[in-house]
Amino acid sequence: MRINRRITTLAALAVTAAAALSVGTNAFGAGKLTGAGSSLVAPFVDNVWAPDWSKSTSNAVTYGSVGSTAGIAAITGKTVDFGASDAPLTSAQAGTCSGCVEIPWALAATGFSYHISGVSHLNLSGPVIAEIYLGQITTWNDPAIAKLNKGETLPSEKITPVWRNDGSGDTYVFTSYLSKVSPAWASKVGAGTSVSFPVGTGAKGNSGVAAVVGSTEGAIGNNSWFYIRQDGLKAAAVQNAAGNFVYPYEPYLVAAASLLKAVPNLNTLSSSTADTIANGLSLVDPAYSKPKKGAKPTTVQKNEAAAYPLATFTYVITRPDDANISLVQQFITFALSSAEQKKGVGGSLQFAPLPGAIAKADSAAVAKL
Repeated sequence: MRINRRITTLAALAVTAAAALSVGTNAFGAGKLTGAGSSLVAPFVDNVWAPDWSKSTSNAVTYGSVGSTAGIAAITGKTVDFGASDAPLTSAQAGTCSGCVEIPWALAATGFSYHISGVSHLNLSGPVIAEIYLGQITTWNDPAIAKLNKGETLPSEKITPVWRNDGSGDTYVFTSYLSKVSPAWASKVGAGTSVSFPVGTGAKGNSGVAAVVGSTEGAIGNNSWFYIRQDGLKAAAVQNAAGNFVYPYEPYLVAAASLLKAVPNLNTLSSSTADTIANGLSLVDPAYSKPKKGAKPTTVQKNEAAAYPLATFTYVITRPDDANISLVQQFITFALSSAEQKKGVGGSLQFAPLPGAIAKADSAAVAKL
């Protein structure tokens, strides 16, 4: 009888140990991961994924919201278990981060916060935003802005453009958009995670930009929705290719992501394939095909008409040779789950669930880490 009880007890302990290992714990306690990078995705990681994963598995994640460029540098230098960036790796970065894999794990957007007393609604177009950040439009009552905001009383207030002075995926999305809609911007400034802005004031991180905008009458800055809402700022509506003014809200991100033609192979990242992946996953300024006269718009045309023009995937960047890669796999799988993706919808976050094709490609990529 004692022998049977002992066998039963040992079997129960074995099952318990196996269960612990299956959720990422080990014989010496809970596992720990460190990550760093994108400030855009930081609210999702810090407020949803990390605490939910901790409750579910007792594992811990420490995430540093240091900006996309710093996150890429950290995973390249092997000082963290994962990096995060709103900009996909360039060919040079992919070559330096040899063996790294980037996986789109969230769908979000960069928007525009503004501080103009008495103005509760503001429409902006890409060309007008470009002229503001080029220093060609300098006051809020400029005719080009007034034309987009009929019925709104705009002040003669000086415009203060605010931008990120750290390497930023938000800057990458913002400047990629301006490069598509403004030939002048493309030739004079261009696109990248860090560019030389001709005018305005720099600030560090999404929170830094929001703080400057909030304290500066007449300011405009590029922020994700979380930081706009957190600081009590207003968001501008941006004109898309269909001519509609759209906010950076979840339904309009879904519309933009639905227009992806194909999903590239995420496990083949190298210096020669990085640009193909980046271009294949770009959601910036999707085109609009106007319905023929008398014809009803197709589903694609409806999504084109609703698409927010600065939507973006944000990426987790991993190294298959990381000492904690098994735990990294588990955390990414958890973050990609339908339940966790849905928790980013609405409210202060305004993330959108990943499209089915992306989720499928992600699962395949994570399984091969």
